[in-house]
Amino acid sequence: MSTFNVPTRDEVNENNQAIFDNLKSKLGFVPNLYATYAHSDTALENYLSFSSAKTSLSAKEKEVVNLAVSQVNDCIYCLSAHTAIGKMNGFNDNEILEFRAGYSSSNDKLDALAKLAKNVTENRGRTDASVIENFFNSGYNKGNLIDVISLVGDKTISNYIHSTTQIPVDFPLAQQLETATV
Repeated sequence: MSTFNVPTRDEVNENNQAIFDNLKSKLGFVPNLYATYAHSDTALENYLSFSSAKTSLSAKEKEVVNLAVSQVNDCIYCLSAHTAIGKMNGFNDNEILEFRAGYSSSNDKLDALAKLAKNVTENRGRTDASVIENFFNSGYNKGNLIDVISLVGDKTISNYIHSTTQIPVDFPLAQQLETATV
């Protein structure tokens, strides 16, 4: 199998160079996964537009979905990145591990969200009716459901890119999830 390099600024087109510059000014670096998108002349811009689009979900809710989906898809890169982002959003280590396992023991609404994200991902969209009903009973609506499914797709793209390319993780590695927790 061909190995994938993480392209540098000089190895990408002008549009991607501008995106790299913007990411570096905002984040202080260009994450390896974003740089890998830049092997394509259009994928990085398209992905960033999609992932930063308006949603009915809060930043914290998005991280719950990102963590649950990345765990199901076994993506160490995204688990590591979203563990760091989850902490920046105020979640502690235990909450992050629970979201990854698809539940929350301390927040019923986030529990319903994590269960939905996990179920949608595991069942490739053939979501269990009881999980959807629980989601609605927790205060979410049909618009939220569509936004969750869109976010599952968004995160799955990144999970698949990392799983295929195996580029190096440039975030602190997420701890392993005990199988008893899953």
